[in-house]
This record gives sequence, structure tokens and C-alpha cells, in this order.
Amino acid sequence: MIIDFHTHIFSPEVIKGREFFIKKDLAFSNLYGTGNAKMIAAPDLIQEMDLSGIDVSVVMGIGWSDYQLAHDMNDYISESVLQYPDRLIGFGSINPCWGELAVYEMERCQSIGLKGLGELHPHLQNFRLDNYKIMLPIVETVQKLDWIITTHSSEPVGHLYDGKGDTYPQQLAKFIEMFQEVKIILAHWGGGLPFYALMPEIMTILNNVYFDIAASPFLYSKSILPVVVKLVGAHKILLASDFPLLRMKKLLELVQNSDILDQEKKEICGENAAKLLGI
Repeated sequence: MIIDFHTHIFSPEVIKGREFFIKKDLAFSNLYGTGNAKMIAAPDLIQEMDLSGIDVSVVMGIGWSDYQLAHDMNDYISESVLQYPDRLIGFGSINPCWGELAVYEMERCQSIGLKGLGELHPHLQNFRLDNYKIMLPIVETVQKLDWIITTHSSEPVGHLYDGKGDTYPQQLAKFIEMFQEVKIILAHWGGGLPFYALMPEIMTILNNVYFDIAASPFLYSKSILPVVVKLVGAHKILLASDFPLLRMKKLLELVQNSDILDQEKKEICGENAAKLLGI
């Protein structure tokens, strides 16, 4: 089973009304404020999955600031999962700054069939993952719901891009250290956090941490895959495209053509995700 752990879909209403909605939500404006940023609905995702040989995709929202928009997109993701129950797994989106409202929305998302939290985008949502007071009720709810957290991650060096933000390895490591019992997916290679696994104190806190490879060709050379496999193990890496930012097949081929063992490719392309998702 081939599983893409990081994709984004939007309702037809939001796609058609892009100009209206970018005025309502900071994250949406930052990431989708121009027509160059492609937006798709669920049927488009299924079509791409069929073309690329992807069996299951995790679909998630973005780092919303507007509650009503987040609520409506969580509903759309839920409806899409119901429409394609064998192909899609949905994650719900909240902003931790909403406090009790965020907890309520997470519980509501579970009631409509969503299985995780994400994608958090701390910079655009104006919070820090290492803020214990803000994150404690969120993480406690994640644990109660038996969910997974996916968060955006970014590199402290390198080129700038829309939505890069400042969720750097230092902040991520502090967050992980505070909440070592929860399963955490760090998108975009964790902003380079795997490289710090050469430090014993970092490797020690990575027991429940996984790294997705979303947008990898925009960030690193293809040699990153065998390097990170050597540093943290293939069992901690997840196939992810960030589709429609990148074609799914491009990321699948990145793994399949890498200089790693066939069993490691199988783990990255689906086995790890299947274990995490219980499928």
C-alpha cells in the first residue's frame, strides 16, 4: 500500500471564492494569495492518486486563523473522506491560540471522522510550539483522542519561500521534549532536525517523532534521503508530496530511485504510515 501523508484540498466554494477568502484569513492569504498557488478539490486529488499509483492520502487543512473558515474546511475534509472512504484519511485544522474553542473543534472533528491534527503552521498562526501554556491543552486533547500531530517545519538557513516561517529545529526540539508521549509528524524534513540526531540528546527525544518528505525537491538535493535514513532510520520517514504543490509521482520516484534498501523504500512509501494510522 502506497500512502501519501501530506496533501491539501479545498471546497469548490473556497476555490471559486479565493479573492474573498484571502481577505478573511492570514495563512490562506500568505499561501494562496496569488493564482500561482494551485488549489484542488477532492476529486482532483483522487485523479492524481490514480495517475501516480497512490492508494491512500492523508488530507489536511492549513494553519487557519479564521475559525469559521477552519470549521467549514474541516467539514469539507470530513465529507470528502465519507465520499472516498478507502482512499482518504482526514486531519482537522485548528489554531492553538483559540484556547477552549480549539479543543472544542478538535473534539468536533473526531466526531465527524477525522483522525489527526494538522497542518499546524505556528508562524502564520502567531504562536510557538514551545509555548507550554498554549500547547498543553492541545496536546492533552490529541492524546485523549489518540490522534497524531502534523506541523509545518522550516530551515533556519537557505532560500525564502511563501509560508516558510520560523518553526526551526530549536523550537521543534523544545516542543518534542515537552511532549514526548505524543506522536508528532514534522513536515518538510523537520526543517533539518534529523541532522541534529547526531547529538545524543536529540536522538533520545525522537522516539515518537517522524519526518515527512513534503516539498523535498524544492528544499534539498535527492541525496537527503539516504543521509536521513542513515541518521534516524527509514522507520521514521514518510512519503509526502504536499500535493498540489508537487506532483505525487515526483516524490514517489524520489524514494523509489534512491540508493537505499528495497525494504526501506517499502517502509517509507507506506508501511510506516499504515502503522501510524492503524490501517
